[in-house]
Amino acid sequence: MNRRMILYMIGKIIMIEGALLTLPLCVSLLYKESCAASFLITIVLALVAGFILTRAVKPKKEVFYAKEGFVIVALGWVVMSAIGALPFTISGEIPNYVDAFFETVSGFTTTGASIVADVEAMSKGILFWRSFTHWVGGMGVLVFIMAVVPNTSDRSIHIMRAEMPGPVVGKLVPKASDTAKILYKIYIGITILEVLLLSLGGMPIFESFVHTFGTVGTGGLGVKADSIASYSPYLQWVITVFMLICGINFNLFYLLLIKRFKSVFRSEELWVYIGIVIAAIVAISINIYHMYGSLSEVIRQSAFQVASIITTTGYATTDFNLWPGFSKAILFVLMFIGGCAGSTAGGLKQSRLILLFKMIKREFRHMLHPRSVGVVKFEDKAVSDETINGVGIYLAIYCVCFFTIFLIVSLETLDFESNFSAVAACFNNIGPGFNIVGPAGNYAGYSILSKVVLSIAMLLGRLEIYPILFLLSPTTWSKNK
Repeated sequence: MNRRMILYMIGKIIMIEGALLTLPLCVSLLYKESCAASFLITIVLALVAGFILTRAVKPKKEVFYAKEGFVIVALGWVVMSAIGALPFTISGEIPNYVDAFFETVSGFTTTGASIVADVEAMSKGILFWRSFTHWVGGMGVLVFIMAVVPNTSDRSIHIMRAEMPGPVVGKLVPKASDTAKILYKIYIGITILEVLLLSLGGMPIFESFVHTFGTVGTGGLGVKADSIASYSPYLQWVITVFMLICGINFNLFYLLLIKRFKSVFRSEELWVYIGIVIAAIVAISINIYHMYGSLSEVIRQSAFQVASIITTTGYATTDFNLWPGFSKAILFVLMFIGGCAGSTAGGLKQSRLILLFKMIKREFRHMLHPRSVGVVKFEDKAVSDETINGVGIYLAIYCVCFFTIFLIVSLETLDFESNFSAVAACFNNIGPGFNIVGPAGNYAGYSILSKVVLSIAMLLGRLEIYPILFLLSPTTWSKNK
């Protein structure tokens, strides 16, 4: 394993994080806040540490393979979170470092789970950084580096495959670095458009940026205790639409730009995603109709919560803890489904579930006709046995990790629903769960052990398990490997 290349890339990551921290520094200086010092200290530490790593361990061979790609991604996210937590602790706004680390992991993984009880008391610089981590982590920290660092090795496709969500990741154009640039141009375009629409609706420019970061990155950390509830219906609808947009595979937006409209509208995953969203909105609207004053409000509340949960964003316009059990059950199922592969959303992903159902259908057909040879197709293409096996193995590992984490968190004295939904919300990068960790609550009541374990759950969910398992495996670091 090319350890020097791994450390060299980590050095680059740290230096880029130092550069990114200048944005919240500028915000805090603009509002004349004392937290500016915490950003300045962190920037200096990051740049010095990054400079030392990139100079002291410059690799002899600037190539890496899948193994290094997984380790670079996993270690990069942990280091980014560890450094990103420093401004919270140094400023004193989140004095406990474990709490600050939990908050930062939640930001970078676009989870939106928070330990902050009074978010409105936080400084604007800290709030900006807290939400900006969503935007950086949404498309991927390493994909961002591939987009901005020149002469990135074409083997960086191993990084994209390790970091981008979904069972299959390919290149839009021959070079992986060019693919990253295309994806980020689309990402920035969507960001600018939402900021403009929110500003036109009367939302202050600072809040427009913060909520856009949370929406486009499908993160969900905001600036108000009631999340999005106090904003106008227009602003709620804008955020609803953009949450749903960012739950779609970004490759489809590229196909739209190059006018391959037929390929977009033939996307099986897209139509399943739209179908599930519409069905969930209709079912919940019927179930909660008696709780609201008008049909328009019922549809708006249903659409917002469905969009927020299925895209794993985590914003809320109402306390859905108070909804009937049927509606809460639908939202709970949506927690696991998630958005499309190649989007900024979390969850299992639509493509995996489609393949899973097709695998089941093939097995039923094979039971009735043992000599038949069934071919599983997805997006009008035959799916290889390797991909099908990969989906099955992923789901098995997913279940093992989920229930292991749940057993550890169950050592808490909190109720079953809170613990189970907390693990589901963190593992699927959603944020709010039910009861104590619902949209009106937070994760402050959990012990240090549970916060560390839930932080690992967020990283496992965002990086889709394998990179973190590779990082923690002793064989990865064995000299014989």
